[in-house]
Order: sequence, then structure tokens, then C-alpha cells
Amino acid sequence: MATLAQNQLAPVEEAVGAEPLLTDAASLALHSHDVLSRGSEPLAVFRPSTVEELARGVGAATKAGIAIVPRGGGMSYTSGYLYDGGPFLLVDTGALDRVVDIDETDMTVTVEAGISWDKLYRTLQPHGLRVLAWGTLSGLRASVGGGMSQNGLFWGARRGGAVDSAISMDVVLADGTLISTGSDFFRPFGPDLTGLFAADCGAFGVKARVTLKLVREAAAFAYGSFSFDRHDALLGAMSAIARAELAAESFAFDPFLQSQRMKRDSLSGDARQLGNMLKAEAKSGGVLKAMKEGAKVAVAGRGFLKDVPFSLHCIAEGRHRSGVDADMMAIAAIVREHGGKEVENSIPKILRANPFPPPNSMLGPGGERWVPVHGFLPHSRLVEGWERLQDLWAGHRDEMARLKVETGALLAATGRTGCLIEPVFFWPGEHNPLHRSAIEPSHMAKLKSQADDPEANALVEELRRAVIAIFRELGAVHMQIGRAYPLKDSHDPAAWDILRALKRQVDPHGLMNPGSLEL
Repeated sequence: MATLAQNQLAPVEEAVGAEPLLTDAASLALHSHDVLSRGSEPLAVFRPSTVEELARGVGAATKAGIAIVPRGGGMSYTSGYLYDGGPFLLVDTGALDRVVDIDETDMTVTVEAGISWDKLYRTLQPHGLRVLAWGTLSGLRASVGGGMSQNGLFWGARRGGAVDSAISMDVVLADGTLISTGSDFFRPFGPDLTGLFAADCGAFGVKARVTLKLVREAAAFAYGSFSFDRHDALLGAMSAIARAELAAESFAFDPFLQSQRMKRDSLSGDARQLGNMLKAEAKSGGVLKAMKEGAKVAVAGRGFLKDVPFSLHCIAEGRHRSGVDADMMAIAAIVREHGGKEVENSIPKILRANPFPPPNSMLGPGGERWVPVHGFLPHSRLVEGWERLQDLWAGHRDEMARLKVETGALLAATGRTGCLIEPVFFWPGEHNPLHRSAIEPSHMAKLKSQADDPEANALVEELRRAVIAIFRELGAVHMQIGRAYPLKDSHDPAAWDILRALKRQVDPHGLMNPGSLEL
């Protein structure tokens, strides 16, 4: 006798066949978890192998009253693809991972939405090309389509977020209609239709294909790492460097997060990472320079950060060695003006040569649960934002100590106008199926699994809400909005009405990722 789920899925199976519909217990359990939370299990995980199959499946599901919930690489921590509102089909675009076209004349690349940032980067490397903003640190698994839906930012941050790289998208709407959002070489042509589907968290449609802007890969690089005793000095230097546009990448760690990183496997102990760094250095500065830089990294290990309170790491890149060296000298001068000093620059060298590491940091170095929460603030509000966070931790110090909830922060410059502050929490708790799927098995085997602690979970959730409230009061903006960050209250009511009208137009029955973006 057919189950209720099988009966509900029958129209979808009739449209696409049984093969792309995963209903086994392991698949359903994995896809009902994100980094932090658990939602209801879907009727099935729909993993189409062609764009046409994607459109047929979505149209058949919604016609039968089944909601659609898109999922990218699964690195979300804001319940963006978790749903509890009734029967739904979770769309996994991971099999749509082809590079459709590389146009070196018009400097564009068209890809299917399920391709990872890492695969796209490696495909473009032999051509000496990369995307304008070319992915997040989770790019080994995070997908381009997920980046278009959630936005994302790290590599190429000086040029904007992931969605700023997009020229046009092919999007499957709730009724299965496939639309293209604009020109294939220039954005925008008239009102920015591509922008309407960017950072929508899947509320307006499922990304199927994306055309992205290309740039030439840099030929020369310079690296700098610096120590600061005080948060205001660090933030002042980061802001000055960002306003001057001297660094292609600029990121920093607070003392606690830095200590967590030092507990992990040694940078220089990973032969693959060091080898990639040597190759990059040889290409940029010659074999002799590469050997010298590799020796410095190996000798320094991680001890150079032992007594460093705050650390800032910068990468300058460009066409000529003299130019990037001059930029790094200017960065160092700004650092000195703000009371900082130079330290060994192993971290930016290793990271730039290995831009998409395995997502092993989804758990702490001792197996602790981990989750971030973030806000983008203008330069003028950074110090106030940082100090209010410290006041929050101080007000909960005893409870955090009792429940072993710890916190640190990543900071990153995001262009001329502002910076990212991303507090992260570590606390004891059990590992979920996403952890076991994403983290390297050899690394996972080293980590201690701990029992779930509902009281610690509740404290982390309370602190996350408090952080979001602080950021809201300071006028912060967010990416990966999902079901966690406030969007409606951050908009002018008349502007919000426009978003609601767009939602009704593209999804009249409210079946496309219902509840995301508060829509």
C-alpha cells in the first residue's frame, strides 16, 4: 500500500521519474539540518540533473500544492532551507554543476547554479581568470546558486558580495516557468531584474543558471599580518585601509578566535597547503623567493601569534610586483599610525593559496558546536558595535562559564563603506548529520562527540537574538537572511509593500520557500 508521502509525490514522479527523488532515511535526515538547527523532513529531496528537469519538477510539485524549498551547498545557519509548514520538496541543485560557457572575449562565464565556488575557481584557473567576487571560505561546498540566493562575501570583497558578480540569472519560478533576468553581458538593462532575484533566499525562485563577470587573475601578490593591542586601533586601521582600497582582502581575528585557530592542526604541518603556497609564490615571485617564503612559514609555525591580542591579515594584489609592494608598504604605514606592528604573514599566504579549505571549522577544535551571527556596519559604528558586544558577554559571563559557552569574532573589510563583525559561538553539544557529511572523515574522527545540552543551546539562541538586536539598533545589514535576521522592520513600509507585491507576482500561492525573508 502506498504511503501518504508516496501519494503526494506521485505527480512529481510522473513529471520527472523516480531517479531524481531521494526518499531514503539518510538523505531526508541530512537535508532537514543546517549548521545550527533541525526542521521537518521533506517528502523527498529533488536532485535534478538538467535545468529542464528542475522546471518540470517544481511546476508539478506546486500544482499539487507541495511547497518548494531550495538548498545550495547546505552551509546555512539561519534556517534558510528548513521548513515546518507542511509537505514540501527540498530542491538540491548539486547535480547541476556544469560550466556552460567561458567567454574570454566578453569576459563572462555561464554556469549551472549547483556548481561550487571551488570547482568554478579551478576551472577558470588555467585561463588566468576568476570571477569578480569569487566565493566564501566555505566554497568547497557552497554553490554559486546559493551565493546568488543568500549573498556571500569573502574573496573579492573589495569589489562587493557574490551577487555583485552576477550579470543575469535563469530562474525557475513557482509554477515551473523558466525566466532569464537580463542581458548576457551587461547589468542592468533597464530596471535591475537580476537584482530582484539576488539575495532572495529562494523566496522568489530557484536559481538554475548564472552568468558572471570575469576578471584577470592577479599576477603579483603581497602579504602582511599585524598585531594590535586594542580593538579600536584594529578597527581604525581596517577602516583606513578599506577606504584607501589598498588591500584586496583584509580580515582579522579577536584574541579568542585566534586562540581557537591556533589549537587546530598546524598550518605548516599540512603538506598540501604548504605546497600550494609554494606554487603560488613561485608563480608570483620566482622559485628562490618561494623557497625563502616557505622556509619562513615552516619555521614560524603558529608560535608567532602566541602573544598577539588582535591580528589583522591583508593581501594586496595586482598586475605588477612594484605596485603590490607599494600598496603593502602603505598598509604597514597605516598600521603603524594606529599603533600596530608587523608579525609573520603565514596566514594570508597559506589562505590565499588554499582559498577553499575543507569546512572542518564547522565544529570547534575540541568537537564543540559552532555557529556564527553577523552584521555589516559602517565604519563610523564599528567601535560602538564591538563595545556593545563585549558588554553583552560581560553581562552573561557567569552563565556562559557555567554552560561552557564561549565566543570570539571574525572581522573583515567589505569595501570603502563598512566592515563585517561576525561573532561565533562554541558550546558543548551533539553533532548532527550535516557535520558528519561535510567535515573530512579523518578530521571528524579526532573530535569528541558530546551529549546535547538544551540549556546551553537555549543560552546560545538567547545571545544570538541579543546580538541581532544590537546590530539592528546600529543599522546593520545582513546576508543569508533566511528565517533569522529581521528584514521587514529594516525596510520602509512602502518599500516592503513592493517586495510583497513581487512575491505575489512570482509566487501567487505562497509555495516558494514560504517564510524566508519574512514573506
